[in-house]
Amino acid sequence: MGVIPGPGVASIIGFAFSSGRRVALASVAGMAVGNALAMTVSLAGAGAILGASAVAFTVLKWMGAAYLIAIGAIAILRSSAAAVDTAGRRPVSPRAAFLTNVAVGTFHPKTILFFIAFAAQFIRADQPYVPQAAILVATFTLIAAATDTLYALTASTASGLIRHPAVRLWSQRAGGGAVMAAGVAVAAMRR
Repeated sequence: MGVIPGPGVASIIGFAFSSGRRVALASVAGMAVGNALAMTVSLAGAGAILGASAVAFTVLKWMGAAYLIAIGAIAILRSSAAAVDTAGRRPVSPRAAFLTNVAVGTFHPKTILFFIAFAAQFIRADQPYVPQAAILVATFTLIAAATDTLYALTASTASGLIRHPAVRLWSQRAGGGAVMAAGVAVAAMRR
């Protein structure tokens, strides 16, 4: 799951292109915290509730979709101003990128359901549950953070190659469009 791009990777790449390596790495840290929170909550029972309750799944799905679409739309709207005024624009702060990706990682319903399906294969009923769950959370979070870091470093390096304002404009719009598309995909998914 950590290698396959999704809303989190789209967000990380968007931050790398728009605000550079430092902000992209802060967004990776936020995604790691969000993934750890989602997996912890999932292993504590929320995943089972989401799996059993169509209403809970639908509410979380629509909240996540609306959030991603709004973030993508904001990126697209800001892209025009950034292309006109690249010297005077204020990049996203590392704190804002971190908090955004904590939310993206925490509230993605498919991720929560994935953790339930994933964890079941590695939990032994004859062993204490909490230590096993802690090892799963730590292992997944570290693997996902490592792959997300590679995406962040690659995208931030590539963003340095994109200096022309027109290229920057369209790359920011494409990044915003990718996040919006992820939001639409979340809205369209079925349980």
